[in-house]
Amino acid sequence: MFRRSTTCLYALMFAIATRTADAQQEGAAPLIVKSQLSVQKTDLQRAAFPVVDVHTHFFVKGKHDADLLEQYVAMMDRNNIAVCVSLDATLFSRLEQHRDFLWTKHRDRFVLFANIEFQGGGEADAPATWSCNQPDFVRNIVEQIRRAHTLGVISGLKFFKDFGLRYRNADGTLVAIDDPRWGPIWAVCGELGLPVIMHTADPGAFFEPITPANERFFELNVHPNWSFLEAKFPSRKSLHEARNRVIAQYPQTTFIAAHFGNDGENLEELGQWMTMYPNLVIEFASRINELGRQPYSSRRFFETYQDRILFGTDGPWPEARLRIYWRFLETKDEYFDYSEKTPPPQGDWRIYGLGLDPNVLQKVYSLNAERIIPGVRERVAQYQAKNTGR
Repeated sequence: MFRRSTTCLYALMFAIATRTADAQQEGAAPLIVKSQLSVQKTDLQRAAFPVVDVHTHFFVKGKHDADLLEQYVAMMDRNNIAVCVSLDATLFSRLEQHRDFLWTKHRDRFVLFANIEFQGGGEADAPATWSCNQPDFVRNIVEQIRRAHTLGVISGLKFFKDFGLRYRNADGTLVAIDDPRWGPIWAVCGELGLPVIMHTADPGAFFEPITPANERFFELNVHPNWSFLEAKFPSRKSLHEARNRVIAQYPQTTFIAAHFGNDGENLEELGQWMTMYPNLVIEFASRINELGRQPYSSRRFFETYQDRILFGTDGPWPEARLRIYWRFLETKDEYFDYSEKTPPPQGDWRIYGLGLDPNVLQKVYSLNAERIIPGVRERVAQYQAKNTGR
């Protein structure tokens, strides 16, 4: 009887998943189950301490949006966000454009990380055939980093996930994260005290077949280009290993692994990396969905590595999303949505709050970033002086 009932239950679950998958493929939303659970709901209007958001993007859809900037700065004020790190200051022409866009009116609220155009030649003052395959590419990049640092424009470097996944060498092979050619770039960042934030790989589900058995099934159906299962892509494991070899080889350089190292599903493994590489720091932009479904493990992890975790969102997001971050970090609320969107964008589940100790919370919110990222401490101090007694 038990075996027959179990078989029927599995058949029913598969039938629901299949019908839902068919609906999703036809453009309909996935099946969302309304919870009848009645639990505490804490409405936090602002963060308990000043916040430094180390992962934001203000070059949106190929342009600088002045209205969006002003709206977001006002939102920063309401939510107690002191400083944002914009990761969109591409070296060469957009470096100065991005600086002027953010600093003309709000220099005290933003610091800039530069990124590198490895292929494409999109920068007006870069060589016409600009790509990482040019013989002077690394030398030019290092010179630009030194120049930007001397001018006080940049506080670090950002590497997007195409680095290791899509950029190609002249012979068609993938550009490797740990290619010795990039050594001078890592070295100069260590010399100048500029941290390197790197997005490497993606969640494990993005490297698995897009079937109802995949926990990100609906998300990947909506965004099939986020899947890296094809043979043309390296494995997630090999990408992480290549990144970790670079971190190990350049111990004087601080590396910030974006999105919790894209290993938030396996905190045991991530903890091993943290132990092995003292120069590794992490931030959790767009990963509270992973951390909030394992609140006991996540809280222990935050307590253990409290000096090496940075706050990040991957925004700008709507205000409702920001307030979910405060709730996740500051309360012990149970079973709540990690996003303001319906259906949820990164896994069809809900999360639990960590209720971090105030001392840990303050480090995550700002103190760690003040110590690690140049230019942040001064801006936080200015913000606090301006808002004393607020």
